[in-house]
Amino acid sequence: MDSSRQEASPRSPPTGASLRLKASDLDAPVGTLSGGNQQKVVLGKWLATNPKVLIIDEPTRGIDVGAKAEVYRTLAELVKEGMAVLMISSELPEVLGMADRVLVMHEGRISADIARADVNEERVMSAALGTSPSLGRAA
Repeated sequence: MDSSRQEASPRSPPTGASLRLKASDLDAPVGTLSGGNQQKVVLGKWLATNPKVLIIDEPTRGIDVGAKAEVYRTLAELVKEGMAVLMISSELPEVLGMADRVLVMHEGRISADIARADVNEERVMSAALGTSPSLGRAA
C-alpha cells in the first residue's frame, strides 16, 4: 500500500437539511413527498453509503426546476469533494451544463467522447445521430 496516498475521509451522512428537503414533517413517509423531495431522499440514501463513484440515471426526470437546481448543486459539491459522478441523461442542457466529459451513444455504442471545452449541442446531436465525421475522441 502506498503510504503517500491519502485515504479520502468518509462524508458525514446526509441530513434532510443538507439535502434541503421541503416537508412539513421530516418523519413523513417518502411516498407523501413531492417528486423532487423523493429524488433527494433516494440520493441521500446512496450518499449515506459513502461511495467513491456515484452512477445516476436521469436524476432530474419528472422533478420541478427548483428541485433540479438542488440536485445539480448537490452533485457539483460531491464532485468538488472528489467524488466521481457518472450521470446518464437524455436532457441535453443538463449534460452541457454539468459534464466535464461527454460520452455520446449511437445504436448502442459510444460514438463520441467529447471534452467539456469542446462540447456543444451540434457535436452531441451529430454524434447521437451517427452523422459525426469523426467518431473518435474529440481533440
